[in-house]
Amino acid sequence: MTKVAVVTGAGSGVGRAVAIALAKQDWKIAVLGRREAALQETAQLARQFYSDDWLICPCDIGQRKAVEKMARRVSEKFGRVEALVNAAGTNVPNRSLEVLSLEDYNLMLDTNLNGAYYCIQAFLPSMRENKSGTIVNIGSDAGIQASAKSGPAYVISKFGLRGLTQSINAEERAHGVRACSILPGDIDTPLLERRPTPPTAEARRKMLRPEDVAECVLLAINLPSHAIVEEMLIRPR
Repeated sequence: MTKVAVVTGAGSGVGRAVAIALAKQDWKIAVLGRREAALQETAQLARQFYSDDWLICPCDIGQRKAVEKMARRVSEKFGRVEALVNAAGTNVPNRSLEVLSLEDYNLMLDTNLNGAYYCIQAFLPSMRENKSGTIVNIGSDAGIQASAKSGPAYVISKFGLRGLTQSINAEERAHGVRACSILPGDIDTPLLERRPTPPTAEARRKMLRPEDVAECVLLAINLPSHAIVEEMLIRPR
């Protein structure tokens, strides 16, 4: 059976690593992100592992209408979707309570939490109908314990995403749908450049790699259908 996955935030970082990892396992993939050029770069990096069975779909997932349009494109090309990986995420340099603007607050909630919710609602009905599907939400250890380095908007969004995962399992496991929260510590991705003081190269070398998180995603997706990993906390050793 053809395996189809939708991966958000696939233009860089964890989303890109997940898309490439799934391609290695012969999944057909719809890659989502705001920048088409970045999605094309992801596709080029994965080219040796797939033919032309990808859908490159620029989409601002924080916009509900854009997500609905994207979901129609995915359905027309692939039909059934077995896995949804919500890997899109952002932060801003001015992130503390003292300086956080309402505009930046709303941007982070739309990207990190609302966008995931819109994508889940777009694909959950068909998963429910087929009595099969895995949803993986890439959260953060900031969704377990708030930290000043993350800022309140990011923390709120990741706490919310963790609760959304729990709600899916509470309501949908009887319909054959399962969800997993992956909660990484520091990962060496381009998002680090948006910290008020970006970490040094030495500090980055001690962090997780996007590929480490992608391995966790594969575990959650590839488990037998009767099993669920509801939550994974992964940190640098």
